Amino acid sequence: MNLNLEIKSSIEKAAGEEIISMTSLSGGCISDAYKLEIRSGKKLFLKMNSSGDMFTKEAHGLNELRKPDTIRIPEVILFDKTFILTEFISQGSKSINFFENFGRKFAELHKYKSKEFGFYEDNYIGSNIQLNIADGIEKTDWCQFYFNKRLLFQFKLAETNGYVDSEIRKGFSSLENRIEKILEGSQEEPSLLHGDLWGGNYMVDENGEACLIDPAVYYGHREADLAMTKLFGGFSYEFYKAYNECYPLPEGYDYREGIYKLYHVLNHLNLFGRGYFSQTISIIHSYIR
Repeated sequence: MNLNLEIKSSIEKAAGEEIISMTSLSGGCISDAYKLEIRSGKKLFLKMNSSGDMFTKEAHGLNELRKPDTIRIPEVILFDKTFILTEFISQGSKSINFFENFGRKFAELHKYKSKEFGFYEDNYIGSNIQLNIADGIEKTDWCQFYFNKRLLFQFKLAETNGYVDSEIRKGFSSLENRIEKILEGSQEEPSLLHGDLWGGNYMVDENGEACLIDPAVYYGHREADLAMTKLFGGFSYEFYKAYNECYPLPEGYDYREGIYKLYHVLNHLNLFGRGYFSQTISIIHSYIR
């Protein structure tokens, strides 16, 4: 593929050098990805599509995750509505203590705090909007924020998409009445969250260490981040052990894990369809029976 001349010119101006090669990369389900090489031999990573402001939000999220300087995050070089350009991370093999180090660094990331839940802008969870701008009590009340901006938003989207039947509607209503009890005892200051961490959203760099990519950043309860890591089978035992040694979780985390998975299961229902219907029902019923 040949780069649009305007984009090519912008990249070369930001890099300070001419682009000499462009190689297509596999693996992206939303955007097209490329490895660029500039005259000096330095390599850059380029993602492109025409999906509105998605890359602007991704760039802001990556920059936010870089603030604590605890875990490797790709450096953003340039972005606009049609592309994002970052440093190129060469993939390596996991170090001997990969998951132990990963767990510890992830815990340190969560120690980076904010006074309010949410983020200064809405962004995306996959290709769906993720609401982050808190209103009133939501700014300091995690239960209100999580229910309104996460569960209720996805539920209403599922209604619009035709995935809500009487069973889900009745169960969700019961869940709303129980949400404060479910989250009771887990209050903490808002932590910086990746927002969508699973096996496909980290990579192993050339040093054998973890590098986080494709975030859905906001400030929230760290249990939500950890629950997402377990949605598709979870990471290794060493990851969670090291995390908990570095930043112990509040009592009752195992019980609350499902309520945080529910947000992502609803999101997958809305993104990919009825294959996630039974899992949605199962999680809801586990909290209301």
